[in-house]
Amino acid sequence: MILYNPRAWFALIFEFHRSDTFRKMIWVLLAFSMYALALTWVELHYREYFNFHSTIAVHSLLGFIMGLLLVFRTNTAYDRWWEGRKQWGALVNSTRHFAYQLAALLPGPEHAEDRAALTRLIAAYPSALRHHLRRQDPAETLQNLAEDTPHGLQPGDLAATDPQHVPNAIAAELYRRIAEWNRSGTISGEMLINLNAELARFTDITGACERILKTPIPFGYSLFIKKFIFAYTLTLPLGLVDEFGYWSVPLSVFVLYVFGSLELLAEEIEEPFGLDANDLPTDPLADTMRTNVAELLA
Repeated sequence: MILYNPRAWFALIFEFHRSDTFRKMIWVLLAFSMYALALTWVELHYREYFNFHSTIAVHSLLGFIMGLLLVFRTNTAYDRWWEGRKQWGALVNSTRHFAYQLAALLPGPEHAEDRAALTRLIAAYPSALRHHLRRQDPAETLQNLAEDTPHGLQPGDLAATDPQHVPNAIAAELYRRIAEWNRSGTISGEMLINLNAELARFTDITGACERILKTPIPFGYSLFIKKFIFAYTLTLPLGLVDEFGYWSVPLSVFVLYVFGSLELLAEEIEEPFGLDANDLPTDPLADTMRTNVAELLA
């Protein structure tokens, strides 16, 4: 995610970065400008055969409808982005709550080894969730967890089992540990219920993020918008040429750039867990949770 000053108007206007839609659309815009120029030339030099001056009214009406569709499209994509941010914010709070409860229940040097193992497990959860949502190989998370675990501690066994859903495996290991403490009398049944409720929030957050990831915008709706943009911009020079002449070429290219950019931005932020410039800052959030948990369970 790009951090910026929203009040720096002029700096933002002339800012270019790897996510800028102009760079992504440059070849499409060049090809369309050649097409619009050829169409305008034909219309201006062969008016007796082609005269489309009446289409400007149709394009005005369709432009209003297009604007409504793109506003709805952008709002829907942003809602998914903001929902993902809320879920990761809830995960930050849940890891903190879980860590300081465990720190209070397992004080003293006799539980130092348990607190160290819990620190690694809880800190590994957001990292594993990040890789899971990006559809990346979980081997990195498992290897780091195994390397940081002393011989004989159960978390290292996660790497040996090679789970496909690493966040679930870590949550199961955490629950196994608190259940063992309950059976040994280290924590009471009431404490087990409270810890279980806190741990259940981990799974709820994971499920909510998976829902965002695996439920894209309906195919028919997305396909219709793309076809609408294509048809609208393809015929736009015919509606503008009678009034603007050759100026209809840059005007048509600008309209394509605006409509295409909105669609590209919506596509980028509707899956907010990736590595694009406008995706959620899951890496810094995971680092923050690791630092907080290590401090609370130190």
